[in-house]
Amino acid sequence: MNSLNKVAQVTLLFWLMKIVATTLGETLGDFIAQTLGLGYTVGILITLTFFGIALIIQLTRKKYIPVWFWLVIIATTTLGTEISDFIDRSLNLGYTWGSLLLFLGLLTTLFLWNKKYHHLVVFPILDRNTEIYYWIAILFSNSLGTAFGDYLSDVIGLSYLSGAFVTASIIVLVVLLHYFTKINEIILFWIAFIFTRPFGATFGDFLTKPIVKGGLDLGTLNASIVSIILMVILIGISHRLENAKLNGKQ
Repeated sequence: MNSLNKVAQVTLLFWLMKIVATTLGETLGDFIAQTLGLGYTVGILITLTFFGIALIIQLTRKKYIPVWFWLVIIATTTLGTEISDFIDRSLNLGYTWGSLLLFLGLLTTLFLWNKKYHHLVVFPILDRNTEIYYWIAILFSNSLGTAFGDYLSDVIGLSYLSGAFVTASIIVLVVLLHYFTKINEIILFWIAFIFTRPFGATFGDFLTKPIVKGGLDLGTLNASIVSIILMVILIGISHRLENAKLNGKQ
């Protein structure tokens, strides 16, 4: 019996859902830690529990099921927000050192993954051990993205809209490199994955932060609700496409 793929195919819908998921992770993480006043330590415990439950469900599925896959993505973005803020504000390492620490964690994960399996292929993923490396790399990249997005706004002093423009420009550059150069597509995937996180994080800040700080002042709760509605719609579309694909193979 052949193993079945466990992860989403990298398409335009994938990137759209990734950006919405990262925005939701940013706003939901801030809602837990800041709006509810629970703090970053408690926030990490809550989001780590959510991540653990979602990951166990995903790992025990025998094939790719959009709702479970994207719940883990959302969990990594939310947990990534808490991890980044914990490193910066609770450990007082700052965004610069925090970004460096998370970047080293990501590089180490990719190095170990490549050393063991001699590839970094992100689709299809057919076995559980490879999938574990996949999710660890995603968690580090989402945490790094949060730190980088906050670095652009809090350290460099860019407005949230300007920060989103900077990261969007990097993403567009990666797309151009994909279509017009022979640069390895796996390398480009991970670059894009890293920078869609700060784009989503910065856009999340743009939605929630006060107008005087360059935001829209929607608040973390309202922004999270909007993001959840969008994510539910996109997951529904993904389910329909996946079912249509399976029916077409029968």
